[in-house]
Amino acid sequence: MSDRTFILAVLHLGGHKGSRLHVELKRWLLSAAFLIAAPAQAASPHSDVELRGRVLAERNCAMCHAIGRAGASPNSAAPPFRDLGRRYPVDDLAEALAEGIITGHPAMPEFRFSPAEVNDLIHYLRTIQTHEAAFAQVPVIR
Repeated sequence: MSDRTFILAVLHLGGHKGSRLHVELKRWLLSAAFLIAAPAQAASPHSDVELRGRVLAERNCAMCHAIGRAGASPNSAAPPFRDLGRRYPVDDLAEALAEGIITGHPAMPEFRFSPAEVNDLIHYLRTIQTHEAAFAQVPVIR
């Protein structure tokens, strides 16, 4: 049974079109549909950015780095992406990703990403940082 068929069946059970029960049931169903759809629409842009960033990491980096929230890097000299924030603020990688990272682990090729790709990759990196790494990004001022 499709969602539309279900809604029509519920409305039919709720009384004749125009009755108070029918109107209240219709109002309730529309409110419920809005509440269910709203969070999915709000999360969509972030999810798309994260997904594009993850795809970039899988395509370009996963051969050496652990790119997720768990697991060891295939190349022991390549740090897991979830721990990059322990070394330096992840946002500081944006310039290097755009201009070309030429340092890193010894086997690392040079990569250059477009501004949109840099945005996607940085956003993804932010989402996977370990709890400790997130606090390591905040400088201590004395």
